[in-house]
Amino acid sequence: MATKVKVLGFWCSPFVFRVVWALKLKGVEFEYIEEDIFNKSTRLLELNPVHKKSFVILEYIDETWPQDPLLPQDPYERAMARFWAKFADEKLMQTVWKSTWTKGEEKEDALKATMEALEKIEGELKGKSYFGGENKYAYLEVAIGWINYLIPIWEEIASIQFLDPKRFPAITAWKSKFLDNPLIKETLPPREKLLIYFHERVKHWEIDATIRELAETKLEN
Repeated sequence: MATKVKVLGFWCSPFVFRVVWALKLKGVEFEYIEEDIFNKSTRLLELNPVHKKSFVILEYIDETWPQDPLLPQDPYERAMARFWAKFADEKLMQTVWKSTWTKGEEKEDALKATMEALEKIEGELKGKSYFGGENKYAYLEVAIGWINYLIPIWEEIASIQFLDPKRFPAITAWKSKFLDNPLIKETLPPREKLLIYFHERVKHWEIDATIRELAETKLEN
């Protein structure tokens, strides 16, 4: 008898959602086990010793359950899918988050980097219904789908419009189609719960930043 797949995760983690979406889109049954990322269990540390390895897990899922493939068959297209997934994580995720809670020059730099990253993603998506062409279940839909449910939350918290429909029409259209997908919609946590959680995270980061500033000022004096 095959061992049932178990997913250890945190309820609003974009890294966990990638795995959940991939399994659901492939029709793989799994057991979801909620973890406290601020007090990680021994089991979680053993199974995930390297932070942010969800792309590796996605490719494992794609190879283990080959039905409805996520990655394209063409080697060049596969390489480009991996490139854009990594680009969104490294060039967009951190900067858009920093834009929500930093201040002054740091905030301006983060916002500028965010818009530059979004413009590049907009260019890649332009003229397509999905990153995978007509394949709404392609690798990039799963890998960077967090844009569609997290950025609107961060926009509200920061009172900043990152995804201006006039500036990013392709991303805006893609976002609507993505969120209308029943398999995606049923996995997303309540909007209010997300707002409360990230409001608290912003307060935490702001307090930490203030403490660091005071410590640096004391050292300078």
